[in-house]
Amino acid sequence: MNTFELLGAGLLTAFQWGNLLYALIGVTLGTAVGVLPGIGPALTVALLLPVTYRLDPAGSLIMFAGIYYGGMYGGSTTSILLNTPGESASIVTALEGNKMARKGRGGPALATAAIGSFIAGLVATLGLAFIAPSVVKFALSFGPSEYFALMLLAFMTVSAAFGESTLRGLTALFIGLALGLIGIDQLTGQTRLAMNTPNLFDGISVTTLAVALFAIGETIAVVASRTAMDDRIQAVKGSVWMSREDWARSWKSWLRGTAIGFPIGAMPAGGADVASFLSYSAEKQFSKHPEEFGQGAIEGVAGPEAANNASAAGTLVPLLTLGLPTTATAAIMLAGFQQFGLQPGPLLFVTNAPLVWGLIASLLVANLMLLVLNLPLIGLWVRLLMIPRPWLYAGILIFATLGTIGASASTFVVFGIPTSFELGLLLLFGLLGYLLRRFGYPIAPVVVGLILGPMAERSLRQALQIGQGDPTVLVDSWISVTLIGLAIAAVVVPMILRARGKGKMLAAMAGDED
Repeated sequence: MNTFELLGAGLLTAFQWGNLLYALIGVTLGTAVGVLPGIGPALTVALLLPVTYRLDPAGSLIMFAGIYYGGMYGGSTTSILLNTPGESASIVTALEGNKMARKGRGGPALATAAIGSFIAGLVATLGLAFIAPSVVKFALSFGPSEYFALMLLAFMTVSAAFGESTLRGLTALFIGLALGLIGIDQLTGQTRLAMNTPNLFDGISVTTLAVALFAIGETIAVVASRTAMDDRIQAVKGSVWMSREDWARSWKSWLRGTAIGFPIGAMPAGGADVASFLSYSAEKQFSKHPEEFGQGAIEGVAGPEAANNASAAGTLVPLLTLGLPTTATAAIMLAGFQQFGLQPGPLLFVTNAPLVWGLIASLLVANLMLLVLNLPLIGLWVRLLMIPRPWLYAGILIFATLGTIGASASTFVVFGIPTSFELGLLLLFGLLGYLLRRFGYPIAPVVVGLILGPMAERSLRQALQIGQGDPTVLVDSWISVTLIGLAIAAVVVPMILRARGKGKMLAAMAGDED
């Protein structure tokens, strides 16, 4: 079957009533969490992992993808009306969008963000559908040594992309790798680091770790910071529709943002943040009205919003075809696949083709739903900003706790009192999540280490068995050498760039003192 036939079959799956309902729930939740500052798609998907444990895999994954897309849409609302990005990828949108709102042009700013997001999401999803099969054909030629090199690349890029420094990213990664060693060794059958605790024989649950680090850790961090949210919301004045001039100035920005966002999102060290900043820089260069930038240029909203939504589809390329997460949300989605016994990668397209193509096709449906939801319901999304933070985070805490207990009812006895084992781990890892945030360590590499660590170990041991213990088997193909080279570059290049940046800063300070 060619791509058109596979996509058509996927649309039949996506248009089933149950899957349409899951998509609607996902995009609605995603938009809501995108609007609320500090509550991102990664946290929301992590919260829903234990709740969806016994639900339909296809519907649950469609809902997760809808949350991801919706989060990108919703972040623009607070950026424009409140000057507070709901998502980090919407930081650039706040630069011009809030200035437009202050001038009474909040409606056109929201409109160009919503329409640009729709166009970018549509084009990028089609790009995903047509590029994914080619990547899968290439990846099917991978052996154990190539897969180990691929995992090494994932580890290095995630460590370099997240956090304030590569060293902190690597430290967080090694915490996840260490947690991944707990349990029964799949090759020898021996228990490792389980401390004679039967509940640990199956290893650490990715769901429990994700919920703890993202939900519990974030809640504790917010309570500890005691920061208040600025509630000065810019009212939407006049019409929400764009004028003819707005259309003329926006459509090229939408296309440029899409062209920038999709490949950046698909790169291991890319992401929506990078794509939106690059798009903003490009719009400043191409604009016929550069003097308006910083004062409310509509191109500065159209381009970055298209870029961050296109990057969301781009992120799904390495996730679905290679099993590599390039963002925190993608890492949690990978955990979602695994809780249903599914492993993203080239074989997923062979063994579960209806599910994969139904998921891809559902993204087209989700984009249309988001366009319909965003413009008419702006007033509803703004009202969400009025929810008191204590209520919001208390609800998250309760939801995370009940969901985790419901997903696993295992118990252990403390001082003669039966206690939920998973709840104990949830609180322990929640404190770990808070400490990581407190000292500036990234969260995503811990989850990636736990998920991909056992897979990397298995590939390494299989490769060494094939080579009868000879380590040169790990570099016996040009694919392995290339991937390992990219992994080294992913660590070394950011360190060099940071060092050069600090050197220039010190030189400038010395010049000022002279």
